[in-house]
Amino acid sequence: MTADATPALVEDKQRTAAGPRGRRGSAYPRYLAGKVAGAAVSLLAVLVTSFFLFRLVPGDPVKTMTGGRQVSAGQLAAYREEFGLDLPLWRQFTDYCGKALSGDFGTSYQFRAPVLDKITEALPNTLLLTGTAFVLYTALGVFLGTRSAWRHGRLGDRLHTGLALTLYSIPSFWLGLLLIIVLAVGIGPLPGMFPTGGMESGGEEGFAYVADVAHHLVLPVVTLVAVEYGQTLLVTRSALLDEMGSDYLTTARAKGLRDDLVRRRHALPNALLPTVTLIFINLGRTVAGVILVETVFSWPGLGGLFYQALSVPDLPLVQGLFFVFAAAVILMNTLADLVYPLLDPRVAR
Repeated sequence: MTADATPALVEDKQRTAAGPRGRRGSAYPRYLAGKVAGAAVSLLAVLVTSFFLFRLVPGDPVKTMTGGRQVSAGQLAAYREEFGLDLPLWRQFTDYCGKALSGDFGTSYQFRAPVLDKITEALPNTLLLTGTAFVLYTALGVFLGTRSAWRHGRLGDRLHTGLALTLYSIPSFWLGLLLIIVLAVGIGPLPGMFPTGGMESGGEEGFAYVADVAHHLVLPVVTLVAVEYGQTLLVTRSALLDEMGSDYLTTARAKGLRDDLVRRRHALPNALLPTVTLIFINLGRTVAGVILVETVFSWPGLGGLFYQALSVPDLPLVQGLFFVFAAAVILMNTLADLVYPLLDPRVAR
């Protein structure tokens, strides 16, 4: 080999050695771009689906808005022209997509107000209900799931798992109705202790208003926590059980670490990926609310608004709410994917 060839060979080896590091350094940006692009495509698919899906709902929005009154054909035609229902379907679709991409979901048929205004008005009520329930059932599910896995096979584990499976299989609206009968209306010697529905009694101010809203919040929150905590418990328990036989836990115990410390600092962080997925998906669902629970308890949130709009059908409001619900879940799921490499760098490779 000549002396002139030696520097070239060294440069080739350096490029070869730097190549994998360069690829590893650019792995996360490629991973990030792929996830963001997938979320954008999903949002566009939701936008298209929301338009055509609710056109299959039976019923004439214009006739429903007239409330069964005798209305002339000319008046019906005027209503359809006002809301753009006289246009060809393809024209309605292009108008809807063009406006939706700029944040304009149209005007509600029944409320005669911008859809975005109605969503903004109801969103805080939904976040109050589902956000409170989310914090409670997530904390309860992770705590009980961790303890059940660490005490696998014992009486406490069997009780927690059995109760979680039972409550998770109960329809939320049925449990809500049962709680209304027992704790709101009262049954036998047990008097009603909570309101049957709504968000407030009215006429209260200051701390009394806060206490009144909290009083109305109890039953729907209990319903959501009872139904939802079991899923978090079971996912956390299953993920932690998969880690129980790992060598690093045996090593940690051999070093003399307390059992509780081994669980909290070593086992639980490595079992968090499935639980993180579930937490982010549930976080997206807090924006969507729970339609049946809000309807049963007459809670003035997005879920109750969706049910009310679907009964007309109020197409712009239903389409806008459906897009917001789906977008929240898609964005939270994408955010979970982006957090994964921070917990386990192998995911982005």
